[in-house]
Amino acid sequence: MTRTVVVSGGGTGIGRAVAETFAADGDKVVITGRRADVLERAVAEIKGDVSAVPADLTVPDDVRRVAESVDAVDVIVNNAGAGSSFGPRETLEEHAAAWRRELDLNVLTAVLLTEALLPKLTRPGGRIIGMSSIAALRGGGGAYSAAKAALHGWCLALAGDLGPEGITVNVVAPGFIAETEFFGGRMSPEGYASRVRSTVVGRAGAPEDVAAMVRYLASPEAGFVTGQVLQINGGALFGRG
Repeated sequence: MTRTVVVSGGGTGIGRAVAETFAADGDKVVITGRRADVLERAVAEIKGDVSAVPADLTVPDDVRRVAESVDAVDVIVNNAGAGSSFGPRETLEEHAAAWRRELDLNVLTAVLLTEALLPKLTRPGGRIIGMSSIAALRGGGGAYSAAKAALHGWCLALAGDLGPEGITVNVVAPGFIAETEFFGGRMSPEGYASRVRSTVVGRAGAPEDVAAMVRYLASPEAGFVTGQVLQINGGALFGRG
């Protein structure tokens, strides 16, 4: 059966790999993000039924436009997010702006998109998947780490609320995933090598590694998996019981 899958941040990196995976399975995929040119390129290059709705998911009217583009939805992948506030900050105003931006980009985008699509989400069988980071579990990313950890709390509460309706909610927390825009050209060869050494499998992750986990969580076989934070990091941080 063909499903409708909405992927935020679907134009590049992990989001694009997720969109490609679902499209290859024959699903109808809607990708959204702030950059129309990036989305258009992804639509042209991905094989399958893929469409794009450019939107700033921190803006309610834009989010409504995304929701209006689908009649029903089976899977929501809240992949949009960024670490945009690294570096020194001297004033309280700079701290406030940085923290608000991280929460907007990494939490509010997911909350607004999910709330807008929730009335159209399949019951039973709907899937909601949030994209977090290893930083939420081990720290080290300041406001970004805190924002991703906040995403965990919201998703776990949502899992409890929606479970009786047959909807699962889970979080994927990747570690070092190469071929993404996250580091924005800041990655030195030494930094790359250090992150690879931190894994026990001896390699960087690929967007497809994360997409495979998202695919499983969205599958019928994962109907008994909900309220979980699943790490994809090559053993850089072991699971916690």
